[in-house]
Amino acid sequence: MNLRWSHTAISDLKAIRAWIAQDRPLAAQSVAAHIKASTTRLISFPLSGREGRVPGTRELFIPGTDYVAAYTVHSDEVRIAAVLHGHQRWPESF
Repeated sequence: MNLRWSHTAISDLKAIRAWIAQDRPLAAQSVAAHIKASTTRLISFPLSGREGRVPGTRELFIPGTDYVAAYTVHSDEVRIAAVLHGHQRWPESF
């Protein structure tokens, strides 16, 4: 199983880093690395997240943060569609 990040998810991660870096530059790098590391478990356990709010997706809550990775599972690939704050308004589709 491969793990692939969409352009949207990459942009989300960059925005999260930039937001946190405004007040805590060192924490920004750590949180981004933690999000990326947490999503790698989906390679072995693609169904470990819950059913998503957006049809056809699943959601992985990132431990110790308020962030959620929305993703889709395909026969040979897990695709991270977006990384959102848990209190953000969710889109109707990705």
